[in-house]
Amino acid sequence: MRILVWFRSDLRTDDNTALATAARDASRGVVGVYTVCPQQWQAHDWGAAKVEFVLQNLACMRERLLRLNIPLRIVTAPRFADVPAALQRLARDLDCDAVYANRELEVNETRRDAAVRAALERDGRTLRLFDGQTILPPEAVRTGEGRFYTVFTPFKRAWLARLEALGDVAPQGPPRRQAELVCAPDDVPEQVLGFDLGCGPAEHWPAGENVALARLGRFIDERIATYKSRRDYPGVGGTSRLSPYLAAGVLSPRRCLAEARAANEGRAGDRRPGPSCWISELVWREFYRHVLVGFPRVSMGRAFKPATEQIAWRDSAADLAAWQAGRTGVPIVDAGMRQLAAEGWMHNRVRMIVAMFLAKDLLLDWRLGERHFMRHLVDGDLASNNGGWQWSASTGTDAAPYFRIFNPYSQSAKFDPDGAYIRAYVPELRDVPAAALHDPAALADARTGAATAYPPPICERTTTRERVLAAFRAVAP
Repeated sequence: MRILVWFRSDLRTDDNTALATAARDASRGVVGVYTVCPQQWQAHDWGAAKVEFVLQNLACMRERLLRLNIPLRIVTAPRFADVPAALQRLARDLDCDAVYANRELEVNETRRDAAVRAALERDGRTLRLFDGQTILPPEAVRTGEGRFYTVFTPFKRAWLARLEALGDVAPQGPPRRQAELVCAPDDVPEQVLGFDLGCGPAEHWPAGENVALARLGRFIDERIATYKSRRDYPGVGGTSRLSPYLAAGVLSPRRCLAEARAANEGRAGDRRPGPSCWISELVWREFYRHVLVGFPRVSMGRAFKPATEQIAWRDSAADLAAWQAGRTGVPIVDAGMRQLAAEGWMHNRVRMIVAMFLAKDLLLDWRLGERHFMRHLVDGDLASNNGGWQWSASTGTDAAPYFRIFNPYSQSAKFDPDGAYIRAYVPELRDVPAAALHDPAALADARTGAATAYPPPICERTTTRERVLAAFRAVAP
């Protein structure tokens, strides 16, 4: 039996169920394949930073696979609709009996996989799908009535109970080495049509499994103990910064859980504050993926709460452009947006602040922000990005109540009190006293020297709060 392993959002050899199973099942060797889909990536709002990160990790994985005598083939299929025929041809050419892959959970991806299955079956070949994106598969965690959870806290309780009942969900190591190469590998492309590669924030996100596993190890050894107390402060480096590696599948969630449990007295539930809190974040990641399966509309640009589809969002190209450029006149918001542009990443607390500012203070459609994030984030990921945006906009599952509106000034005063984060990304304000960074009136008085280039606030919070509350009340059931 010869098996074609189709890599997607799982660019790793460690703890890769499809790859490990193929290596055990194959009697005539294993071949890997990755499909480059530039038009589909553009339709899904992939940005150049993400594409570049994926290609760099693909190149690293190619070398690891070669050491296992597994060649990696690269197939270009402009859209998902072109993938079934492309994989069918490759399976024929290489005389593969089956294709193994780890499941992807989004709507377009599941439809693509169904079409691939049908194409392969016409030739007498099979498609086997495994669970690799989540620690527990979406079917494993349901309410007593068999429904998907819509609130995080009961989901987490059920998730932990199911994890305990299953017992061992330990990650697997790399697969066994194959006897010989079935064919020569392809080179990983350095350019993809439609994307301006080579100018992304690569220095912040070095590629490869070795890098990802080393970063995980350093986080566990050096920072997980203080994660709960430091994670909300963007200027102190208290987070793991592993999200790009999880999003591309360079790092498996099971591996993360195993390392965190080891730091948490062997448990996934509450034990030590830091590890327990980080495990909770892994469960949030699981939750949003389960929501994708249970409520497919969130994959299709729809609000989770149908009533909020009727909100009368404002149309202001000028306000949107100011937010995107980090020129709103609100220091913490501008720092976050400039970090995104420079690094392809943003601290999670700041993501919530800038998202709520767009949806609540500016009353602009949250989908505009969701799309902008996807086009610039190295860790752009539909489930987590959509879940976070809908939480902030009060349109989603387990969302912030619509009347909860972050005050960006009090948020920055609490989480960036000395202004270290703001000054790092808004150089015009480096000489402004810390207190003025969190007070619009004081900031206006302090705008001298370099600070005169910094814009005044584009909105007045005393009026924007009533505006958004009225918009939500108008559609309240």
